[in-house]
This record gives sequence, C-alpha cells and structure tokens, in this order.
Amino acid sequence: MFDRSIPAAMLCAALLFVTPPARAQDHSGHAMPAEPGAAAAAHAGHAAMSPGSPSAAYMDAMRGMDEAMAAMPMTGQAGVDYARMMIPHHRSAVEMARAYLASGERDPVLVKLSQEIVASQEREIALLEGWLREHAPQ
Repeated sequence: MFDRSIPAAMLCAALLFVTPPARAQDHSGHAMPAEPGAAAAAHAGHAAMSPGSPSAAYMDAMRGMDEAMAAMPMTGQAGVDYARMMIPHHRSAVEMARAYLASGERDPVLVKLSQEIVASQEREIALLEGWLREHAPQ
C-alpha cells in the first residue's frame, strides 16, 4: 500500500526552500515605531533639523527628488526613463552639496567633494537634458 503522507511531507519541505521570504509590512500608519527606542531617536533628530538648517535642506532636496521621481511617467524606453529619472536625482545632489557649502562648515574633504558634485552633476544634467531633446518622445 502507498503511504500518501510521504509525498505531502516532501511537498511541504520543498515549499520551504522555494517560497520567497515574507516581505516587510508597511507600518507607517501606526502611531508607535516598530523598534524600541525609535520614537525617542526620531524625536531627538528634530532638534538638528530646525528650519533653514543644512539638515532640513538635505531632507527638502530628498523629498523634492522623491516627489519628482514618483510622478515621472515611464515610457518603457530604458534610456529615456533612465535619463529622466537621473535628472531629479542629480538636482538633489547639487542642492545637498550647495547646502553643505552654505553651512559654514569647512571640512576640506567635504568642501572639495561638494564643489566637485556641483560641477559634475550640473554637467551631467545638461548632458541628460540634451540627450532627451534628441531621443525622448515629444
């Protein structure tokens, strides 16, 4: 007689190895952070982000980039979509670099890096915009 429990057990064991891991759930609507101490850490970060501070400028730049990229209609053309998405990404980097330069902090490594980011990213934005004028659907 054939024991049907063995194939069932084998199937269950196989599913453990081929089933993708559970994805994290979105808990953004919950009042309390998922990690202990996260509420205190998040609250402590507000002091460093007073309006007009470099940290607030970094967050504003990131928020602007996120909004621009999320609203970007995709064409299905890899090059066009890539170029369109890279422009707000680069603009955000320029905004962050300028905010650091305006902060008054004068770390020589970060000043040089920020200056290089402004120069290189502005060149790349111009290149991407020119490429899009020639290749993007009108």
